[in-house]
Amino acid sequence: MKELQDSGEDMGETLKRRFKEQRRRRKTKLLEQSSAQESQDDVEEISSIQHHSENEGSAEQAAEPVVGSRPPTGSKREMQHTTGSQHLDTSVKKYLEERLRAAMSKGQSLQQEEASPEPASRLQSFRDRDTVTRFDREVEPDKAGRHNVPPDISNRVKLREATRQAEQGLPTAEEAYKFFTFNFEPDPQHETEKINRKRQKQNKTTEDRGEEGGHEAEDQEDGDIDEDNQDEHEDTNNISEEDPLVRGEEEDLFLIEKSSQDFLEVKKAEYVGYQKRIQRERESELLFTPSSRPVPTSIKLPENMRPRYLEDEGLYVGKRPPMSQTNENILESRILKMEEGKKWIGDDGRIMALPDPIKESSTRPPLFHMEEDLDPALQTVYRKAIKSKYANMYIAGTADPEGDYQLDVDVSGLIFSHHPLFSREHVLGARLAQLYDQYLTRQHNNLTGHLTDKLNGLRSALRNMLEIHDSQSLTQAMQQRISDYSLEIRNTRQLRDSEQEKDRTLLKNIIKVWKEIKALREFQTFTNTPYKLFLRKENVDQATDEQVFEDEISAEVVELEAESEEDYQRKLAEYKKQLAEWKLSRRKQKAKKKKRKKKKKGQLQDDTEEDEDQELSESEGPEEEDCPKPEPPERPDFDSIEQQVREKASRIRRKPGESVLIPELHASGNITANDLCPRAEVARREDVAKRSLFIKILYNGKEVSRTDSRSLNTDFRVHFGQIFNLKIVNCPQSINLQVFEELGSSCSLLTQVFVPVPEPSVLTGSGPLEEFEFSSNQRVMFDHEGVGSDVPLSFEPDGSNKQTLLTSGKLSCCVSWGIGEDDVPLAPPVSQQPGGIHSGLGRLDAVTSIGASGLYDMKKIGEWATQSRLDPNDPKNASIMQLLKVARSGEVTAPEYFRLEQLQEEFNFVTDEELEGSKRFRLLRLRNQEVAEFRNYKCVPGLEREVSDKVFQEYEKRLKDGEIIDTKEHLDSHRALVAKYLQKIRESVINRFLLAKHHYLLSDLVIEEEIPSIGILGINLFKLAESKRPLKPQRKERKKVTAQNLSDGDIRLLVNIIRAYDIPVRRPQSNKPGQSPQSVIQGSDWLIGQVQVRPFVEVSFQRTVLQTTTADGPNPCWNEELQLPFSAPNGDYSIASLQSAKDEVFISIFDEVVYETGVSDKDGGKSIHTRAEKHWLGSVKIPFSTIYSQSRIDGTFKVNTPAVLLGYSKERSHGTNGGYDMRSLSEGAFITVFITIEPQLVPGEPIREKLKELKFDSQEDEHLLQASERFERDAAQQYPDRPFITTVIDLNGKTVFITRYIRPLNPPQELLDAFPNNPQEATALVARFVSLIPSLPDRVSFSGVCDLWSTCDQFLTLLAGDEEEHAVLLCNYFLSMGKKAWLIIGTAIPEGPTAYVLTYEQSRYLIWNPSSGQYYGQYDTFCPLQTVGCLVNADNVWLNVQQYTAPMRMSFDTTKANLWKPFFSRSFSHPGLSSVQQEELVYRRTDKAAAAELQDRIEKILKEKIMEWRPRQPTRWNRYCTTTLKQFLPKLEMSGGRDVAEGHRHELQSLLGDNRIAGFPLHLPFSEIRPIVEAVHSTGVHNIQASNVEFALAVYVHPYPNNVLSVWVYLASLVRT
Repeated sequence: MKELQDSGEDMGETLKRRFKEQRRRRKTKLLEQSSAQESQDDVEEISSIQHHSENEGSAEQAAEPVVGSRPPTGSKREMQHTTGSQHLDTSVKKYLEERLRAAMSKGQSLQQEEASPEPASRLQSFRDRDTVTRFDREVEPDKAGRHNVPPDISNRVKLREATRQAEQGLPTAEEAYKFFTFNFEPDPQHETEKINRKRQKQNKTTEDRGEEGGHEAEDQEDGDIDEDNQDEHEDTNNISEEDPLVRGEEEDLFLIEKSSQDFLEVKKAEYVGYQKRIQRERESELLFTPSSRPVPTSIKLPENMRPRYLEDEGLYVGKRPPMSQTNENILESRILKMEEGKKWIGDDGRIMALPDPIKESSTRPPLFHMEEDLDPALQTVYRKAIKSKYANMYIAGTADPEGDYQLDVDVSGLIFSHHPLFSREHVLGARLAQLYDQYLTRQHNNLTGHLTDKLNGLRSALRNMLEIHDSQSLTQAMQQRISDYSLEIRNTRQLRDSEQEKDRTLLKNIIKVWKEIKALREFQTFTNTPYKLFLRKENVDQATDEQVFEDEISAEVVELEAESEEDYQRKLAEYKKQLAEWKLSRRKQKAKKKKRKKKKKGQLQDDTEEDEDQELSESEGPEEEDCPKPEPPERPDFDSIEQQVREKASRIRRKPGESVLIPELHASGNITANDLCPRAEVARREDVAKRSLFIKILYNGKEVSRTDSRSLNTDFRVHFGQIFNLKIVNCPQSINLQVFEELGSSCSLLTQVFVPVPEPSVLTGSGPLEEFEFSSNQRVMFDHEGVGSDVPLSFEPDGSNKQTLLTSGKLSCCVSWGIGEDDVPLAPPVSQQPGGIHSGLGRLDAVTSIGASGLYDMKKIGEWATQSRLDPNDPKNASIMQLLKVARSGEVTAPEYFRLEQLQEEFNFVTDEELEGSKRFRLLRLRNQEVAEFRNYKCVPGLEREVSDKVFQEYEKRLKDGEIIDTKEHLDSHRALVAKYLQKIRESVINRFLLAKHHYLLSDLVIEEEIPSIGILGINLFKLAESKRPLKPQRKERKKVTAQNLSDGDIRLLVNIIRAYDIPVRRPQSNKPGQSPQSVIQGSDWLIGQVQVRPFVEVSFQRTVLQTTTADGPNPCWNEELQLPFSAPNGDYSIASLQSAKDEVFISIFDEVVYETGVSDKDGGKSIHTRAEKHWLGSVKIPFSTIYSQSRIDGTFKVNTPAVLLGYSKERSHGTNGGYDMRSLSEGAFITVFITIEPQLVPGEPIREKLKELKFDSQEDEHLLQASERFERDAAQQYPDRPFITTVIDLNGKTVFITRYIRPLNPPQELLDAFPNNPQEATALVARFVSLIPSLPDRVSFSGVCDLWSTCDQFLTLLAGDEEEHAVLLCNYFLSMGKKAWLIIGTAIPEGPTAYVLTYEQSRYLIWNPSSGQYYGQYDTFCPLQTVGCLVNADNVWLNVQQYTAPMRMSFDTTKANLWKPFFSRSFSHPGLSSVQQEELVYRRTDKAAAAELQDRIEKILKEKIMEWRPRQPTRWNRYCTTTLKQFLPKLEMSGGRDVAEGHRHELQSLLGDNRIAGFPLHLPFSEIRPIVEAVHSTGVHNIQASNVEFALAVYVHPYPNNVLSVWVYLASLVRT
């Protein structure tokens, strides 16, 4: 023990001295660094921390994993010495030694027991590896134990406890021992623990560093050095306790002089995370986070000041913009942090804010009551548009068809002078070709020859001049002239020499490049270019050549000598002048010097001039330096002049006698084939083959065309040869050709060439092709033989003399103005050129306005700025304003007004007069106003010149002839007046309803399938289970098509003719009255087959006629479909146009009668010839507008059979059905048809729904209107398929309650007087009178706009109306005749929604069709009325709430509330509405003379039409028959159209005994001639082809009161038998 201690003592002394020295050095260094730590106490503290740190490091070393925990003695002793013996007494020493011994033995035992360490290789790798500093990870204490080795927290706590106590005061012996020897780390198992411990230690160092400044780093270095040495000890593993820790100088740990590396601490980079940085910045108050809590008002306002609220003081304060309270609080707390933050706070303690600028309502002035109510000061003042002279961007005249201007761009081709794919030989070849081109150009220009000739001429002129004036003395003018000539000769000679030198150099260069090409070809062993250069020699006469050469030299020598002499004389004169000046200045200086010397010495000197000169030349001083003595000029050396001339001549001219060399370049050489070339060259050639080029032509910056893509040839030339004709509208500003190179699918812009706009005089054919050079600075490099672009290239062997070549070439093209027909140039006039005029926008762009050169002229820029009225306050104009301000050295004044739109006047593009005169604008305006002629225009031409004047002719004619009545169309003056009146009403109605028409509902714009509900899905599922009934097919709903996309031929009318009933059958004709039918049958002209009738159906529509096959018998069945094309009027397929189409579908039934014409002689009488004739039996007429609005017509219709049908009888079999007479009250033939349109069109929606939304004005009470609207809405929801109305719209567009239209009105008295004793006949006559008023559906007259109801007096004045007007008039007549009558609102076939009249008489209900005058029983099968929606009379409106709507299956007893729901009831009583009808109708008397005149005119027109329809056969008229027919027609009118035919037939037969007659009377109400002509045409009478046929035509017009006319037309054909 003693021995150990002694040895320890000696070692400790050494360490103590060294450590003291080290500490002293450190202390002085630290004292210098730190100004804060000045006192001795601080030094003590530093050293104590140092010891603590070092010993902590020692303690950690003791716990190294491989060796175990062995405290180094040296370290322990050193600790004892440093702390001082006065602090620790001997008891502590003893205690420490005992514990040390125990710890050592324990450590050795642990070492033996411990498991084997990890492989040496891994330890070695960790130990020997340099510490790598990582900058990518944050070093955090909690992440120190990364490799799943958690730190022992309790040990760490103990360590901190010990440290804290050591700092506080003196430790006990046990504590001191524990501090130095206790293993604070857990016993590690792996090398990773050592790494983790190092990390922990570094982290701790980082923490301590924050507290202790820079000391810790140095101490830590020592600790690290200890640790490294400890590692070395671990390797040896056999160091005994007695061995000294430090063996020599080289191992001295504390030797500070070792190196600077010992103080370098290598560790991981320190990374501070974003959150930590934010936290630090917050703590250091660099960052300020405003609070979202409210700021107290006391902070926001100045001290002792209360908030002031301006609202409370009665001042107006606008509403603040909405802002969330949190944002406002944040803003306030941020603002108050600023120095002048309180200036943003208002008197009320809130942030100052302007009122919310967003208005709740529109600020635009309302359009109504504008002129009357507005203050004149507030009314808008409209300024006229002023056309600016700058505003015309277009060439004037292009609007006219002959003002087409055309630019022809001829793109010929392009040649590359360099391309990246050039090989080296191509580069030299291009250079050679370029030089040769220059040579040819120079030879062509022959500038050298011209200058030589000029020089010779000048010389001879000068010679002559001198010879003439040699003897005389030369005048001043002559001398001047000679000197001018000499100067001209001198300049010309210099120019000639320069040109000769250029020619000589060019020839040398050509030869040099050719030699280089030959050398390169030999070197690379293949040829890429076809160039061959031949030098042709031209021999010259040597003697002559030498003579010329010598003459030239002698002449030049003489001239040069004269020039030299002249120069010498001029310089000499100049020298003498300067010398005189110099002498003068010297005298002055000398005089000054003498004065100075006089003052100093008082002596004078007098020298001669020569002495002065000598003295002055010798003396030197500051004055002499200022003014040097001029040098005399040298005399010219005339001997050397000739030598110089000869040297120059040999350099720039051909030697005398030398042959003239003329180079000739040919491209006839052979290029080496690919298979003989090296791989790199083949790759280059393949690359060339892949490339192609095309050119885009850009006009005013917009692409207008492009050439075809052409592949790049091996000679790098591309030929396009395309001419593009550009039609010019805008002034040409720029024409730009862009060259694109294609490689595979990609293309890149190579370069662009700007071509100047040609003068108007340059026309196609006269303009030559010009070559425009181009270049591209793109850098291209290749790995094959291609030299690339923008890459240094050298042809020298040593790589010197490098040159960089860019892609370049020449584009050959020509731009000229085109030539039209008759060689008219398509160029604008000279004044129109773009150079003279600029666009309106040009004034915004200085370059466009004044040109690029003008930018350097301040005056021009100033003028431009004034003209364009630049806004000085616009930041974009700041620089130019500053420039102008400097230039003018004055202020640039801002205008006194605020300009919203700088280019306002430029955009007022025409004057009001021009706008008014514009045809296109007028057309657009008229279409917008929905004027009838232009309402349906879908497209308006885009250009003014495309609108012809013819478009407005009809419109202007209508305006002009407004009051003139055209009777040609109407044949009747009253009807013409009525048509005018109706047209006016139509216009006013359409104008009034335009607003409603443009008030679109969702269904107008969006056509969508209805989403299937559960109910519909359920029904569809049940349908799947239904049994299939192929013999009773159901019609499916088709998809509707909108009319916008339709054109002629797209729409077809499908007419399905199913069957007919009770068609009239043939009656055998008897020659004499009373003869039996049998005798006729046996006659020679008997009917073939003896059939009753052979009917077929013919459908005609828009003059297209189709027919079914022929059937047999009076009840035929066809079941055939006919398709007829439809074309809309004027090709307009809009809904309004389709609704107003007046075309009608005629379905006519004919009987085909076959007659025998005789026996054929050709085949021996075996065949009989027959002829078929068709006899008209009746027709049904259905308007197209009805089919369109209904989308389909399906039902059985009564055929309008004529009252008399010659040759046919209407016998029919009667049967009974359920006790009712099957015939009921309706007799005649019937036909079942189905008609629809393919494709199904969207029907025009009635405007009724829209009118409800628009709330048109009405005289009705508001409560009544609301109740009616509610009633209709409920009815529509419960019974959607039942038509129901309570209010209608009159001709003034006002809403009227429907019961106001019902009122007893007197029929014409003469109708009642016709049958005074037979009320039944009188009733039928009144119904007939109403039916004679022509029908005109509202959808036709008002283009589908609306359904208007006119009153009865208006209806009788207009003499036109739809079913509602007829029904109201008939109902009112019946009421005045004492009948019980109601108006039925329902649907019928074919009309669709309609109005009928119901009467109750003789205990039964009769249903009257007011349009035809016919009546039907309630249980009539063929009644056209299909559904009954409601009944109307003067007192009430009843809604049908029964299960059924068909008249046959319902009751008309309105007293039963469960069957009919009344509008007026106890809950809403009748308010006592007055009628809109007049109390009494006044009728105009019948005008028989006018009727007779009209009758003749109709007959004449029909005869002309029939002859027109028979262009190939003569039309003969039988006068006897016509007379008989005319006498018969009034009887038909008197009998009301009932059959009075038997006597009439006998009368005709007796008159026309031997003729077979077929004919019938037609009855129509008269409105205009067109329907009568159509009806006659549909009967097909004119189609009889027999050669011996004659025709008879009779017309009878019967007048009724109020100009209601009944027209009868009797047609008959007679064939002589």
